[in-house]
Amino acid sequence: MKISRMALLAVAVTLGASFAPAVSAQQPEAQAPLYDRLGGLKGITEVVDDFINRLVSNRTLNKNPAINAGRKSSPAPYLKFQVSQLVCEASGGPCKYTGKTMKESHVHLNISEQEWGVMAKEFKRTLNKFKVAEAEQKELFDIVGKTKADIVTRK
Repeated sequence: MKISRMALLAVAVTLGASFAPAVSAQQPEAQAPLYDRLGGLKGITEVVDDFINRLVSNRTLNKNPAINAGRKSSPAPYLKFQVSQLVCEASGGPCKYTGKTMKESHVHLNISEQEWGVMAKEFKRTLNKFKVAEAEQKELFDIVGKTKADIVTRK
C-alpha cells in the first residue's frame, strides 16, 4: 500500500491551516507529486485516520485541559476530514483546504514544545506503520515544521 506521511499534519494534530505546496525547487521534474507518492486521497485518509486516532487517545496530550476540551468542539471525524483536506492540498493534490489557519485553530489549545514533540512521535509511528518511505516522511515533516510557530504557544 502506497501512503505518505502526514498531516499535519499535525498536527496537523488538531489542525487547520494553509500550507504551501510541498513540491520543492530541488525535486526533479520527473518525480511524481508528493500527493501521488502518498497514494492520493485514499492513502492520505488512511494515514490521517490512524494519526488522529493516536492523537485523541494520547494521555500526554489529553493532560492539557485545553486540548482535552478541544476534542469535544472538534471531534475526531471532523479533524480527520480537515487534516485530510489539508494534507491533500499541501502535497500537491486536487483538494482545497477551507478550514481555519493553524494559528486560529490552535491558539486556544496552549500547546507546549513537549506536546509538539509527542505529536511528532505519533506522526512518525503512523508513517512507519504504513511504511511511508523516508524521503516522503522528510517532505511531510518539512511541511508540518513550517506550522510550528503558529501552533506552539508555550515552552
